[in-house]
Amino acid sequence: MDAKKVTPPALWAYGYEIKPPQPEERLRAIKALLDHEHWDAQLQARTWRGKVVVEKQVTHILVVSDAAEQDREINRKLAAELKALNVGFSMTAPMPVADDATHGPADAVLTQSSEGTEKPT
Repeated sequence: MDAKKVTPPALWAYGYEIKPPQPEERLRAIKALLDHEHWDAQLQARTWRGKVVVEKQVTHILVVSDAAEQDREINRKLAAELKALNVGFSMTAPMPVADDATHGPADAVLTQSSEGTEKPT
């Protein structure tokens, strides 16, 4: 019997759920952290992209990364900033993103994940 080689997925997605929902202007520091981490990832040839999605009942931070780890410095900074905002939040488990031709870079995955909301720039 041939054993199939299991390859880890190239991309992982996870999210933060913030309750109560927060207005975008209150999340400026969060957006700055997301932008900085994306820029830093690009410099290091990594994939990491975060996106804030504001809805009526909850605010989400959607993350697509090339690693499933959630104990990175960016995760600690996001948690600290959310605590400073005095909001409740939870974090989802990382899920592998399907590896097919319809999923391109992290920006494309985030666009598909947030249909009907603001698209990444």
